[in-house]
Amino acid sequence: MFTVLIPARYASTRLPGKPLADIAGKPMVVRVAERSRASGAARVVVATDDERVLRACEAHRVEALMTRDDHPTGTDRLAEAAAALALPPEAIVVNVQGDEPLLAASLIERMATLLARHGDASIATACHAIDDPSEAFNPNVVKVVRDAHGYALYFSRATIPWARDAFASGRGALPPGLPLYRHYGLYAYRVAFLERYPTLPPAPIERFEALEQLRALWHGHRIVVDVTDGTPAPGVDTPEDLERVRAIYEAER
Repeated sequence: MFTVLIPARYASTRLPGKPLADIAGKPMVVRVAERSRASGAARVVVATDDERVLRACEAHRVEALMTRDDHPTGTDRLAEAAAALALPPEAIVVNVQGDEPLLAASLIERMATLLARHGDASIATACHAIDDPSEAFNPNVVKVVRDAHGYALYFSRATIPWARDAFASGRGALPPGLPLYRHYGLYAYRVAFLERYPTLPPAPIERFEALEQLRALWHGHRIVVDVTDGTPAPGVDTPEDLERVRAIYEAER
């Protein structure tokens, strides 16, 4: 069994009040909670820093709790929520972002199961193959390199692994067989790791790459990475994204 925690901050630069954006008659964060419940989670809890989000969740019978508004990372917010819920150290928590109302419930369950099967890992996450050169060389697309057993060696905004000979003659295509993967930011954690995370000093590589998962690797924690088929459904970052999601939900009614 596992718990889903959904961090939901009210503030958003591109889409203020995003968690409460209406999608087919319900706030976005409630739609995310509904998807999460379908994963088979024993418990689904929204962790927010805003009373408006808390009240909206309560109105739709979604469990929610208040967290501080000064957390430097989303993982710190999860750690506070896990402590408030008194989850045991061996428990597994899946972090589902509050702006992913199209996330497949099966992928949530898959992350929890992956971590449960790898007792030496602190974190489980996902990736998918990159076949588009524009993604391969885009620093906004985070890449991950795995070892022979599926554990992360490194995450980077750079193009890794670098195909030295192929890219020397051009970057218009990716060479066949290049194990180039895009990291998808869905995580499962052991609560014991969440308890420790706030005490870990930020890593130099984390600061330069602006990727907080590198802190875990820097301090010796293992991250198991599953390769999924296809591209997971995108989240909602802009008004255009929101309108696309609304249309999908309306078509399903």
